Amino acid sequence: MVTNVSSTSSVSAATGLSKATSAPGQISAQEQSDRFMKLLVAQLKNQDPMNPMDNAQMTSQMAQINTVSGIQQLNETVQSLSSQFSAMQALQGASLIGHDVLSAGNSMKVDAGVAKAAFDLSGKADAVSVQILSPGGQLLDTLSLGAMGEGQHEFQWDASKYSGSGSPTFKVSATSGDKTVAATAFSRNTISSVSNTSTGMTVQLQGGASIAYNAIQSIL
Repeated sequence: MVTNVSSTSSVSAATGLSKATSAPGQISAQEQSDRFMKLLVAQLKNQDPMNPMDNAQMTSQMAQINTVSGIQQLNETVQSLSSQFSAMQALQGASLIGHDVLSAGNSMKVDAGVAKAAFDLSGKADAVSVQILSPGGQLLDTLSLGAMGEGQHEFQWDASKYSGSGSPTFKVSATSGDKTVAATAFSRNTISSVSNTSTGMTVQLQGGASIAYNAIQSIL
């Protein structure tokens, strides 16, 4: 007696194998290919001689297993590239230890009696001023920087007489004629260490703060 194996059996097998590639720890692409070929050979041996599988069905099923294998190999390649990228990023990050960087924020780093920070202007400004504030918001000083162009600008403040317990902050005001020019504040700090986490590389700054590596705006 001839047993008829439906042509959809290999299709179902390939579909199941394709789903398996999306989960870690599953069988390899080679093992999937071997299993599929065994199913296909069994189907050919047991097909109904009066109603054999046509070439189109054979080609379709072979194309499916090739797609499954290709996806598996692509996943392995992407994982390998991701690991290499993480290693290169960690190496680059380690070389930044001891360097000053700019990141979003309005606190000022005081070092040897000088407080430094930066800001970015969205356009050309006729007049730029910076208010230096205590951690509690009290006005300590005002810097008049004059006209400045679009882009990033660094500045510093004489903090030799500052006796506050926390870091001073600043607020930038910029105008062009009667219009306000948007300004983004950047804090300046020194990198003390770097580390890799499940969400990516993080940078530890002097003072205890921690930011993501991609949050660094500029390396000074």
